[in-house]
Amino acid sequence: MRHSIIIWIVLIIVLVFGCKQEEEYEFKSESEYGQFAPPDAWEEDPNFAYYGSENEWTRRMFSDNAVAKFYKRKGQRQMLSIIDGNYEEAISLCKKTLLETPHDLESYFNLTAVFTQLNRLDSAIKYMNFALKNSLPFTRFLAGPRELFEPLYSTKEFQKLKSEKNFKIVHGPMTGAVTFSSAKIWLRTSDESDIEILVLDDTKEVGRFSGISEKKNDYVAVITAYNLQPDTEYKFKISVDGTEIPGMHQLRTYAQSYEDNNIFIAFGGGAGYTDEHEKMWSTLAKYNLDAFLFLGDNVYVDLPEMPNAFHNYTYYRRQSRPEYRTFLETTNVYAIWDDHDAAIDDIWMGPYIDKPNWKLPMFRHFERQWVNPFNGTEDYPGCYFNFNIGEVEFFMMDTRFYRTNPYKNDRTMLGQVQKEWLKEKVLNSKARIKVLVSSVPWDFRAKPGSKDTWGGFETEREEIFNFLTENNIEGVILLSADRHRTDAWKIERENDYPLYEFQSSRLTNIHTHEIMPEALIAYNEKCSFGLLEFDFINERIVFDIISIDNEKQGTVEIDINELK
Repeated sequence: MRHSIIIWIVLIIVLVFGCKQEEEYEFKSESEYGQFAPPDAWEEDPNFAYYGSENEWTRRMFSDNAVAKFYKRKGQRQMLSIIDGNYEEAISLCKKTLLETPHDLESYFNLTAVFTQLNRLDSAIKYMNFALKNSLPFTRFLAGPRELFEPLYSTKEFQKLKSEKNFKIVHGPMTGAVTFSSAKIWLRTSDESDIEILVLDDTKEVGRFSGISEKKNDYVAVITAYNLQPDTEYKFKISVDGTEIPGMHQLRTYAQSYEDNNIFIAFGGGAGYTDEHEKMWSTLAKYNLDAFLFLGDNVYVDLPEMPNAFHNYTYYRRQSRPEYRTFLETTNVYAIWDDHDAAIDDIWMGPYIDKPNWKLPMFRHFERQWVNPFNGTEDYPGCYFNFNIGEVEFFMMDTRFYRTNPYKNDRTMLGQVQKEWLKEKVLNSKARIKVLVSSVPWDFRAKPGSKDTWGGFETEREEIFNFLTENNIEGVILLSADRHRTDAWKIERENDYPLYEFQSSRLTNIHTHEIMPEALIAYNEKCSFGLLEFDFINERIVFDIISIDNEKQGTVEIDINELK
């Protein structure tokens, strides 16, 4: 009898902890990963899905267990229930969250949406007013998802609020694609509008630049200011439909050379929406950065379908945060995606541009949220592009759009076109420092045995590294994300200089990945980001780990002469 009791206790422990590990998708053995994909992915080859995931092709990211552990999933699960038409379930989920956290604004936002869908507009207005009273920005309701709020928009109460608050700009402005003579400005408006940007040098007018925000582009306008002077700070004002919007914004062009000045950039991924961690954007805004690089898992969509209200909701909740908007007004940003933004975790999206049918629309949806210099080529789109800040050139790579099945012998992470683009651009670069930016780790030790990192595409990684050696390309360092920590690595190469890799991907996430002992330095106690200083006066590159509370948690310094 005693022996039987012990066996049952062991079984219960295995079941409980086994389920927990599966939900956290960590510490799996290699045999637990595999090929998971919908039926259409197997039509070409019954043995290898042309697109798929190494994890179950389900909505497991929005399970009860995931919702209980990760704040970013609570509002998403509520929104999924609304979109699926499960209104009573949505109400129950919202009210359950409010019992645990009485002032959870996302739950009040979603209650507004569900009661609007039920055409119970008195209740919808009640929950909207409660959310507004507790500091949810009114722009959240203007942004939508608009299709969920159409009946609410027509009410006298909403129209009165819209008139009183008079918010013509819903999201932004955001600056990016900066050069020494130009910059792009991104914003989203409440209605289709004519936009004018007035750029000023002190009080002197430099130029007026215009554009249109259209419904078909989700009310987004991207306007280029050009004929600017190098290394100059400008102010700019925004007019919408002829009305000047209160407030002054700023942008700064890059210098043509930074030999006498330092370049500061920060980077990171793993930015799941987490109310208590959104202060990260305020921490970053203090650094007066030349650029910030979003390296994937920027919002955590995890729904490989045609873009819909769920995808918009997932982006809008971050874009409406005041801390985030302030950060965007002070920092030039650039962005690539990774698996959780592109489709679902550990995704390979296959070699085709238009298959599966949601693939290109998902990318276009991502593209509308950012202000990159360009995104791939017209014939081969993707979030790959390059840009310069003086003597440093960044080569941003898309590791998902053209990735093929990692279980096949003949596999690629970048696809042939992107890989040849990368080689050509690096070979012709005149920059002293060349930064190869990947959304997943380069060093195999960062996630041992993984097929999802460059460890699963070892031949292609060696092809790129050998290309550097064969062409005597100096000054290369590596950046990456994916692992929920911040660390530094040194990849030794035979008969060539070592490649240093700096990785960071826990901007706002709750979930943490373990530290690997062979890293040069590593940190995972709090949310963090990587800070890089390119110091050409002292011929060095300095990497700092900075926590969400603005604490320096580790430093690596490289002599630039070592990269030869």
